[in-house]
Order: sequence, then structure tokens, then C-alpha cells
Amino acid sequence: MIDLRIPKPGDAIEAGTIIEWRVADGDTVSVGQVLYVLETEKTEMEIESPAAGILRIEADPGEELPVGTVIGTIE
Repeated sequence: MIDLRIPKPGDAIEAGTIIEWRVADGDTVSVGQVLYVLETEKTEMEIESPAAGILRIEADPGEELPVGTVIGTIE
């Protein structure tokens, strides 16, 4: 199982907000597939899957979360 965490795209970034999940909880995902859109103070970015497996979502869109927060897993 792999934890998905809010990434730290830059030194000044301390938190991010998931704008939308591009896949649903329980979906099978592949490496490189876009999982969600992350918004930070400076930009929006598409975050890709680091592994193949079944996605389990643990965070809802719209809430600002600190860098490193677990937002889901890939089983």
C-alpha cells in the first residue's frame, strides 16, 4: 500500500487544497494517471499516480491541508 500525501512543490509552500479528484474512490488507477488537481498559493497542478492499484480517497475537495497530510492510498 502506498500513501498519497499533499506534496511540497516549493520551499515556500506549506499547504494545498484539493480542487477536484479526477478518479473515484475504489477506481483502478495506473502509473502517471492524473488523480487530482491541487491548488497552492501560487498555482494549480495536476498530481499523477505514483503506482498502479486501487485508489482509496481519504480527503474531500475544498479543505486546505498541510503539506505531508495523507489524502488517500493506492492498494
